[in-house]
Amino acid sequence: MKSATGQCFQLSLFGESHGPAIGVVIQGLPPGLELDEKRMEKQMELRKPRGKISTQRHEADRPEIISGLFEGKTTGTPLCILIRNENVRSRDYSRLKSTPRPSHADYAAQIKYGGFQDYRGGGHFSGRITAPLVAAGAIFLQMLEARGILIGTHVLRIQHISDQPLAQDEETLRNQLLQLGNRYLACLSDLAAKDMEACIEQAQRRGDSVGGILESAVVGMPAGVGEPFFDSVESRLSHLLFSIGGLKGVEFGTGFGFADLCGSQANDGWTVREGRIQTLTNHNGGLNGGITNGMPILLRSVIKPTPSIYQPQSSVDLNTKEPVTLQIEGRHDPAIVHRARVVVDSVIAFGLADLLTERYGLNWWLEDSACGAD
Repeated sequence: MKSATGQCFQLSLFGESHGPAIGVVIQGLPPGLELDEKRMEKQMELRKPRGKISTQRHEADRPEIISGLFEGKTTGTPLCILIRNENVRSRDYSRLKSTPRPSHADYAAQIKYGGFQDYRGGGHFSGRITAPLVAAGAIFLQMLEARGILIGTHVLRIQHISDQPLAQDEETLRNQLLQLGNRYLACLSDLAAKDMEACIEQAQRRGDSVGGILESAVVGMPAGVGEPFFDSVESRLSHLLFSIGGLKGVEFGTGFGFADLCGSQANDGWTVREGRIQTLTNHNGGLNGGITNGMPILLRSVIKPTPSIYQPQSSVDLNTKEPVTLQIEGRHDPAIVHRARVVVDSVIAFGLADLLTERYGLNWWLEDSACGAD
């Protein structure tokens, strides 16, 4: 199993859902970065379950930085974050050792790891493993924000309920992203958030689940960042986004909507505004040739309905090879889309920080001004 990623920075995840702890090791951080651990705790709060729209497994999720930080600043050595598991009920998963849940990794992992994997709560394939991703993401979000780069995501749609889309105007967009930062079910419209919450609660009462679409934006990225062909911005971000369990699709800019347009409609013409070269529209989502063009990066991702539902489902007994009806127990989310949005922000932040370091070097993060960025 390879649970590490990154070029200039490296993230390595460890742990299982019902093991003693989960965590992440970050390598490559420059020495002397000042970290706001309160900001990390705030990001963790946005991922925690709340109310009837989330799982009833409640963990403290207190990130412990056990190496790589001294007197509030990075040392330049590997930074390790530990998050202890304190509220586990492994007995709920005893049947699942031989009865795979539909649309989970249970059967595929059984075949790949020969039955030696930790099946409790999904083990290393659990959504719980996104908690250390969020803790690590908080570091990279701070680094980007110090350079004037802001990332934000909202829930664009759950079933038939839609939020208003993010603005095309950069100043308005930046204000929207700041507004979303403190919202748990992150919508621009309070009415949409209320209706989405009601939709999730209805699914929960039926023993069912729902999915949704997230819309993300990045404001302030300099032009000229990206490593085509195989490490284009789209390639790197998609690689990271698809590592999030339950995320099944990504599109940039107008995305699949390009199929309905002609070139005369889809092309982003160039102009100059206040001495800055910009595009008239942003159908390409701030990216040309796999490289940033200085406009906001826009992307959408789809999160499937949580596969753990309380309704009877078809499965098989792996020992007898006989069909069985499975009705799962335990504590599960009727939707994960609202909790996944902070995970999406986290992996985008890591991916862009890695690409920026390839472009400008490690010392760029410690300089008073972003030399070379325009």
